[in-house]
Amino acid sequence: MILFVDMDEVMADTYNAHIEYYNKEFDESLTKEECMGHEVWQKVPESRKESIWQHYYAKGFFRGLKPMPGSIEVLEELNEKYALYVASAAMQFPNSLLEKHQWLDEYFPFIHWTNRILCGDKKILRGDILIDDRSHNLENFIGRPLLYTSPHNIHTNHFERVNSWEEIAKELL
Repeated sequence: MILFVDMDEVMADTYNAHIEYYNKEFDESLTKEECMGHEVWQKVPESRKESIWQHYYAKGFFRGLKPMPGSIEVLEELNEKYALYVASAAMQFPNSLLEKHQWLDEYFPFIHWTNRILCGDKKILRGDILIDDRSHNLENFIGRPLLYTSPHNIHTNHFERVNSWEEIAKELL
């Protein structure tokens, strides 16, 4: 079986990185709890929204992300059971291609570079399972779509949901 796994907000904790960058830049104390049900940029003053978008262009942003809890161990096991591919829409931000590749080398060296799809649009994916935090990536997927819970998608309820890597392990291993 072919299993596709998204990076940002599934393998890599992008959401909290945005909050950390924002708090450091503006000497604020924004919390994940304050942002629940929204994108981070939706919970900051209008004059600071663009600063959130600029994180994606900052050198080192993608390279410095923390792995989601449990992702390394569970993905290593899934890699033994499935044809596992990382599928990330990485074309939008110039630094993300190299940084995501380096990040995967560091944290997920067992996922061979030939199993990394850094693409523009995930509509091209054909497989059995797709784990993603963005419903628009799951809508056209032919196979089993699994919505990985992230603060921005807690009100989305038209997909089968997985809340953690522990849950994914119970479901897929």
